Amino acid sequence: MSTARTALETEEHEALRAAVAALGKRYGRDYMTTVIREGKHTDELWAEAAKLGYLGVNLPEEYGGGGGGMAELSIVLEELGAAGSPLLMMIVSPAICGTVIARFGTEEQKRTWLPGLADGSLTMAFGITEPDAGSNSHRITTTARRDGDDWVLTGRKVFVSGVDIADATLIVGRTEDARSGKLKPCLFIVPREAPGFGRNQIDMELHAPEKQFELVLDDVRLPANALVGDEDAGLLQLFAGLNPERIMTAAFGIGMGRFALSRAVEYARTRQVWKEPIGSHQAIAHPLATAHIDLELSRLMMQKAARLYDEGDDIGAGEAANMAKYAAGEACVKAVDQAVHTLGGNGLTREYGLASLITASRVARIAPVSREMILNYVSHQSLGLPKSY
Repeated sequence: MSTARTALETEEHEALRAAVAALGKRYGRDYMTTVIREGKHTDELWAEAAKLGYLGVNLPEEYGGGGGGMAELSIVLEELGAAGSPLLMMIVSPAICGTVIARFGTEEQKRTWLPGLADGSLTMAFGITEPDAGSNSHRITTTARRDGDDWVLTGRKVFVSGVDIADATLIVGRTEDARSGKLKPCLFIVPREAPGFGRNQIDMELHAPEKQFELVLDDVRLPANALVGDEDAGLLQLFAGLNPERIMTAAFGIGMGRFALSRAVEYARTRQVWKEPIGSHQAIAHPLATAHIDLELSRLMMQKAARLYDEGDDIGAGEAANMAKYAAGEACVKAVDQAVHTLGGNGLTREYGLASLITASRVARIAPVSREMILNYVSHQSLGLPKSY
């Protein structure tokens, strides 16, 4: 199945796509389903991707990374997803946490974390969502107060991916502004074994190697250097991490959609019930063609968002990243749905590996921000319409 890429991507990008696709093909969907069934983690694929330099392709060269940006990292995740083996923690560890530390961390934080995030030996989770805040980040109640030179964190987080395998979690808390008395967002690095840092696994219908957790921070005491960067730049730092998160979620959705579509196209090309293969019938062919078009359009917006972000245009990247995430989520769900429908009963069997994607594809619509909140963003920020809240 052809995928239009030339003219928009450099030769280096095309070579990266081909190399990552080859790695993904060696693992494939069977590897992922086996890992999930056995309750394991994608350690082998993670280690090999790291060894080849793919996990840290966006991180600075002076700290062991590839010196690229979101354009390169999104290619890696998309191609692994298109092979059926997406690495969800790529969204969190190198994209969100690695980017925030690289842009805003102290020199000590960069030396401590970036080389490990780049070579895969260290992993970091990201905690922002709270039980009573949902999409409203202004209602975050996790607070940090000073106690001498230390920080003390108290609060709860939910739907935090991979805390069990992460060496630390980048927690979004709020500190009191001494001048105004208002709470402002700040980011803290919380080690996994920090006293008072508890986690409970959430029982999910979604089957994935990466588990979801609720976190409880019960007076977690942290040294002064746990604060990432400048206390007054918390909001800027937060959005510097959220834009890559949306770009990478788009890559996640596009990759999954491409995998499902490729399975459906292969089936439609060879499945013969009457005289001709079922793919010769427009009722089968046209919906698959539409799914392909939607995925290609989503990639264009993702590429735009990645380029704007890598060029330092945070505002422009914010708009494009939200649009890319929205478009990719919709395209992914439709591609998976059409793929399952094309295979009929076979689409629900374990053999073809599509049925589990019915649930998984919803992730791109729901997380890290719902499609409705993106429509709110576009309504207010892009169109200038009045807010409803």
